Amino acid sequence: MTQEYTAESVETGADAEHQRAGAGARVRTVLSRWRGGRNIWRRGIVLAVLAFLVALLMILHAQIPNRIGNLGSLTETFLPWLGLAVPVILVLALLRRSATALVALLLPAVVWVNLFGGLLADKSAGGGNFTVATHNVNADNPDPTGTAHEVAKSGADVLALEELTETDVPTYVKALAATYKYHSVQGTVGLWSKYPMSGTRPVDIRLGWVRAMRSTITTPMGRVGVIVAHLPSVRVKLHAGFTANQRDNSADALGEAISREPVGQVILLGDLNGTMNDRSLNAVTSQMRSTQGAAGHGYGFSWPASFPMARIDQIMVRNIEPTASWTLPRTDSDHLPIAARVELKAD
Repeated sequence: MTQEYTAESVETGADAEHQRAGAGARVRTVLSRWRGGRNIWRRGIVLAVLAFLVALLMILHAQIPNRIGNLGSLTETFLPWLGLAVPVILVLALLRRSATALVALLLPAVVWVNLFGGLLADKSAGGGNFTVATHNVNADNPDPTGTAHEVAKSGADVLALEELTETDVPTYVKALAATYKYHSVQGTVGLWSKYPMSGTRPVDIRLGWVRAMRSTITTPMGRVGVIVAHLPSVRVKLHAGFTANQRDNSADALGEAISREPVGQVILLGDLNGTMNDRSLNAVTSQMRSTQGAAGHGYGFSWPASFPMARIDQIMVRNIEPTASWTLPRTDSDHLPIAARVELKAD
């Protein structure tokens, strides 16, 4: 077989060889910069210490005191975001050419994966016979009708709404009437259901006005006690820190109400203004199971809607198996609505 070579093919081959030689030279240059004997271990000590402190913060977050500005709760609210320190330190360690910093970086990376890596997996399962949803609709919502129609699209059998205003309640009632036969509004929270409701009443969470309620929903699968709550807002202030004392007191009262709930199967829906990591919600979280943690995909951040950074809206269950949990499309509220599917059992 005769093989012909043209000037063009020879030139192309030469160019390719030149490119390979250039790439090899660049690799050798990078490697040569890292060759420094003990220098690569001496550099980046500050970065290594920083990596160690980030890991320590994640491991010992429960030990951060709340006495000063509720600093512990503030840290726990945004705890997953500490993982952003890992890629930042990684880039700085590479620029600094520090083997010490790279090795130290393994510690916060492993700790973060251990704490939050499991949330990235899709834990939803098939099945489920009851769907619930909750949404803080925002008192200043410019389109309550559109918001009501949007959350009704979730197919929820039971829908909880928080931050209802006296002016907008009739609008929500009218917009949801075609989907939900039963409803009750107590103070600034409301519950809409496709199934009969009984024993509906306000729940005292030590505020002086009504921001929580409970009702028994009688479904074909069995009875379920549904609690709706909107705990007080928290603020971050330079002079006072994380102001959450009123929220914390209401969380304790809500925990007491959950412990007294007469129905065995219980679902808690609402805006708790806190995450599952926040120790100040222990009175609630110690009794209930998060549907997002058990059957969700990702973190399910719900606030703020424009750039969700924390899951402060919650769906929790007791004596019920979650099968799926997800966030719903954005409405004109500053929160995202959330939904979950669970498996109810006959009484």
